[in-house]
Amino acid sequence: MRMTDIQRCEVRPGRLVEWTLSPATVATATGLPTDSRPPAYVQESHLKTVHSVCEDGLFLPTWLGAAFDVPGRVDLDALQEALHGWTLRHETLRSGFRWTGGDLHRFTVDAETVSLQREVVGDFPDAAELVQHLQDRFDAAAYALRWPNFIYAAVVRDDCTSVYMAFDHSNVDGYSIMRIPAEIHDLYAAAVEGRPVEEPPVASYVDFCEIEREKADRIADDHAIVARWREFIDRCDGQLPNFPVELGIDPGGLHTQKLMREMIVDADAAAAFEAYCRPYGGSQVGVLAATSLVVHEIGKEPVYRTVVPFHTRDRAEWSDSVGWFVGAAPIEVPVAAAPDFTSALKAVRAELRTNRPLARVPLARVLDLLGPDFRPTSPDLYSVVSFLDGRDVPGSARWTDLKAYGLGRVAYGDKVYVWFNRLHEGLWFTCRYPDTDIAYKNMRLYVERLRDIIMSTVS
Repeated sequence: MRMTDIQRCEVRPGRLVEWTLSPATVATATGLPTDSRPPAYVQESHLKTVHSVCEDGLFLPTWLGAAFDVPGRVDLDALQEALHGWTLRHETLRSGFRWTGGDLHRFTVDAETVSLQREVVGDFPDAAELVQHLQDRFDAAAYALRWPNFIYAAVVRDDCTSVYMAFDHSNVDGYSIMRIPAEIHDLYAAAVEGRPVEEPPVASYVDFCEIEREKADRIADDHAIVARWREFIDRCDGQLPNFPVELGIDPGGLHTQKLMREMIVDADAAAAFEAYCRPYGGSQVGVLAATSLVVHEIGKEPVYRTVVPFHTRDRAEWSDSVGWFVGAAPIEVPVAAAPDFTSALKAVRAELRTNRPLARVPLARVLDLLGPDFRPTSPDLYSVVSFLDGRDVPGSARWTDLKAYGLGRVAYGDKVYVWFNRLHEGLWFTCRYPDTDIAYKNMRLYVERLRDIIMSTVS
């Protein structure tokens, strides 16, 4: 699925309809007892970061979402049934947190009490006005520090309806977003045809949070994984790394950000690049190796250091679950000693093989154990270069026809986040970066040089 923002996902005029959890459902949550299942470390870190930024006077929207079309004249009752059924399938959406002092405590609403409220907002003949309304509405309704923190919307037209679904990041990751269009389409078709939905129940991300946290809490500060992170941070001058090119910013500050996105290469070139990189581990290794060479060329750092995200859906039962199943591992590529692409591929492969197990322990837990050895200075803890192959996701072959997009909110930060998505039509690139002239110049140079390296592997 192409990752983008609400401004670039082909929003078209129409009549806007919105769904949120009903007031009765929200009222039910008020008196609920505490759910003994704790937040995941990544959830807790995220929510405390947004809370801290809020106390400093800055509103920081952090929602992710999906956009896709439903062809033909829509049946709004059937669409509501589909959205309601999908919400019930994923327990994290009816689970939230209360603050007690500085601590988070979970509550979870019973599925039987969950209902949606539908509101016809009105007609939007101007696409730009509609885009601004959607962004403002999602910022408010999918905000990390409120509950519920998600919203559904549809822009209705005679020929097709565009569906938009936005969630605070604490509920979803990129893979969760990718699965949404096919699941909603299947549920909608069943509702229109009046037939039961033949889908098995999915495992709960809330249960995963409890399991993962129980394992992470066994780790002490003398664990080998903590020691490895401590060494890595020490070599990064006491911080987690940013993208190692000049960005034109003051360290540790919050800056407005911009989005850059495009198709790096088409399907044939992406396939050739994959084949070239396969002996070394595939396209993920390839984009990291190419990145190490390009940033060395631009920034002159002798070692490329970054943090690589990995999914934590380590058991099949989590494969259909909605949640934030992401861990992180550090890598260090000695580019000065690996100056060509083949050498860089070998170095990246070795680093990923050695360090991927570090992603099994939540980084937030590790940072807690580091104590005074690590003091973050920004809500963006580190720069990301992520790779995700979406071609095996159910419904991915229809993403282009359905104008399906993954959405991210670009607001503030001081780090560069880069996402590569392998799609049926090619290799898609998205990044958010500080809004400075030098950052734009260097990120454009990065994209062009990366494309050159990829194309050099195409025979």
